[in-house]
Amino acid sequence: MKYVIGVDLGTSSVKTLLVSKDGEIKGEATASYPLIQERPSYSEQNPEEWVNGTVACLKELLQTSGVSAEDIEGVSFSGQMHGLVLLDEQNRVLRNAILWNDTRTTKECREIEQKLGGKLLDITRNAALEGFTLPKILWVQKHEPELFAKAASFVLPKDYLRYRMTGRVEMEISDAAGTLLLNVPEGKWSDEIASAFGLPEGFCPPLVGSTEGTGTLLPEFAALTGLSPATKVFGGGADNACGAVGAGIVRKGDALCSVGTSGVVLTYEEDKSKDFAGKVHFFNHAHPGAFYAMGVTLAAGYSLSWFRDALAPGVGFSELLQNVGEIAPGSEGLLFTPYLVGERTPHADSVIRGSFIGLSGTHRRDHLARAVMEGITFSLQESFDLFRQAGITVDRVISIGGGAKNPVWLQMQADIFGKPVVSLKNEQGPAMGAAMMAAVGSGWFGSLKECADQFIGYGATYEPIPENVEKYARLFKLYQQVYEATRSLNEGLQEFRG
Repeated sequence: MKYVIGVDLGTSSVKTLLVSKDGEIKGEATASYPLIQERPSYSEQNPEEWVNGTVACLKELLQTSGVSAEDIEGVSFSGQMHGLVLLDEQNRVLRNAILWNDTRTTKECREIEQKLGGKLLDITRNAALEGFTLPKILWVQKHEPELFAKAASFVLPKDYLRYRMTGRVEMEISDAAGTLLLNVPEGKWSDEIASAFGLPEGFCPPLVGSTEGTGTLLPEFAALTGLSPATKVFGGGADNACGAVGAGIVRKGDALCSVGTSGVVLTYEEDKSKDFAGKVHFFNHAHPGAFYAMGVTLAAGYSLSWFRDALAPGVGFSELLQNVGEIAPGSEGLLFTPYLVGERTPHADSVIRGSFIGLSGTHRRDHLARAVMEGITFSLQESFDLFRQAGITVDRVISIGGGAKNPVWLQMQADIFGKPVVSLKNEQGPAMGAAMMAAVGSGWFGSLKECADQFIGYGATYEPIPENVEKYARLFKLYQQVYEATRSLNEGLQEFRG
């Protein structure tokens, strides 16, 4: 039996998955590493931590699985997006990586908008947000000019890890789409944007595809892990692209709903002319020539965690939610907006904060808990509504993450989205998507679509209940009014916040 490895390089840990040719998981290993947060709004990591964690995981996979290194054909990657790793001419790291959740770059975002105007959306199809890479590059350029003068190129987190494994400095295209330096429709770097900000020639590394071969393991890296130097290495993908592949979102009509700390809705698209005016993200997909549109709710699962920790400390989620199914849709006239840390889609607003609207003396904890679940799902529905307005048809939604672990929430999603919602039998997320890219790259399958048919098993399907769909449609219209109704109030409250 032959095997591949998927490496998911996350923000807090790296997860590795060993998968056989028939799609069975034969081993997994995880290693955590710290964030560096020296000041408010700063979030950095030492790239060496990624390498050390990955080496430890790969060694553990071999030791615990009993699989021979010679039977492992390939390895590929999923990676946290947008993180800036600056390299000098010898490909040495110049400073800690600035991560996606670092928000120090608001001024740089405004500078990008002022300099590029409408060209930004025409070229990149995405608005300038603090999480993206170009604002981070400009921040270093402005605040650390002596260091930036030494910079010869930049890569993203998983691409740096791949460089350490192969010795090749390249960037994979689905991740490059989140830099604000890529011409997304054309799938190539934008010389116009790079020159507008004085970036040196060759600063953007060569692009590779997700299933494209990028060489084999360096002998010294193979020796550290126990893997064979003949192990093939493939491009991989951005974490959201890999999560989509790992959930089987590789065909038109399928969409993903993922509820983690944040929430993501994502749909497969092949028409590069789609234009959402920057209200949702539009990135190159891992599948060659395809794209995905993506909306983000900043505080999805986090809203439920906050509710539990603030109002029911010490109570487990199963106990907290055990009675929400007995509460009728609408939580007896109670709405919740999950803007606890601001919002991303469709309101790119760092000042807005959450609300309970309609709270009365008859409401109990179960009502509030259901309202929080409904509010999170309404926020995700705002992205689906934007997809609909852009002419994208969604036939079914694959649900993963925390929202997929609760049958009441799965039914709620079906009713609010008005679409069938499907769970997965064995959810492995981006690590499985990365393994699938290695499987396709190794020649086991002709495409990610063929691989998905073999590797992914679907669980229960939740069909929309017509009367609930109708009720939630009316509630959704009320939900959409809350943002504008509370926006100025939150602006006034900002001076009182700690």
